[in-house]
Amino acid sequence: IMTLPVDHSNPTVFFDIAIEGSVIGRLVFELFVDTVPKTAENFRALCTGEKGETSDGFVMCYKGGLLHRIIPDFICQGGDYTHHDGTGGHSIFGPFFEDESFDGKASRHFGFGCLSMANNGPDTNTSQFFICTAPAPDLDGKHVVFGQLIQGVDILKRVNQAGTDSGIPTHPVIIAQCGQLA
Repeated sequence: IMTLPVDHSNPTVFFDIAIEGSVIGRLVFELFVDTVPKTAENFRALCTGEKGETSDGFVMCYKGGLLHRIIPDFICQGGDYTHHDGTGGHSIFGPFFEDESFDGKASRHFGFGCLSMANNGPDTNTSQFFICTAPAPDLDGKHVVFGQLIQGVDILKRVNQAGTDSGIPTHPVIIAQCGQLA
């Protein structure tokens, strides 16, 4: 499992993950505010829920949301707090925001635990994200990498096992709780 050196001045956030209604453990992420501050802030604020609601009444928070797409040894995707199926999402900056950077730490989908923005093409970032469970160089330059898993390797491995080739999880995988640690 390859990770980048941890910068302890960057914020850390967590997801408590539940499968089939039972919390199995915690994922802790470092957010690369030193490289992509806007993208990291979007994710951080959606972990805390501090921004309230969208103009159409959706609570801007990952709590209770699904990891709706899990493809083993590739990605675990979530963050669609509006439709819960990958067709929705909303950033703290409005419906979409631009790709902030593909430089430095934001440039490479380095492997297991890499945290990146899901999108529908250039400059279409919302609240959706994915966590890589293997290197994904084909995504470099197309999706902004904004963090990495720093705790919970065994939990992410269990989430990965709930995936299928179609991406539809074998069991619901839910973000039971989330927030900021530091």
